[in-house]
Amino acid sequence: MNFNLNEAIEVLERTPKTLEGLLNGLSDGWLQTNEGEGTWNVSEVVDHLIEGEKTNWIPRLEMILREGVNKPFPPFDRYAHLTNVAESSIDQKLAEFKKVRAESISNLHGRLELESQFELTGLHPAFGEVKLSELLSTWVVHDLTHISQIVRVMSERYRTDVGPWEEYLGVLKR
Repeated sequence: MNFNLNEAIEVLERTPKTLEGLLNGLSDGWLQTNEGEGTWNVSEVVDHLIEGEKTNWIPRLEMILREGVNKPFPPFDRYAHLTNVAESSIDQKLAEFKKVRAESISNLHGRLELESQFELTGLHPAFGEVKLSELLSTWVVHDLTHISQIVRVMSERYRTDVGPWEEYLGVLKR
């Protein structure tokens, strides 16, 4: 097992800072572009990260600690952020993400003290039994997935403008 809580926290703590550095102050052209119908723009990805922070990661961690496999997690609506659209600037959204993530990290420090807790299991509505270490590992990879998605979506904005160099730009490969 590669999972290490301190290493996981290193990534989880950096995600808001990474997104701030990449997105704060950008024009709407960068934030509203997407990869086509049914895909998310950068602003929507940040909304999704906020939604997950509030309703997914820590609530599921708490269920594992409290309920084990006696009660399944409530399903996570991966698209809820599209129906509860906040009319906030990207800077406001990033500030909110930074705040809720800091609360989550604080909660992690206060809840997990023994390595044996990582083997505790909960009941996922689709996957069945899942370990706490798997939930936490997924949280980290989820962050990295959406950072990658943001970079890919932003790159799409200039797809036609790079001309023949598209062949050498892996981020534009479909």
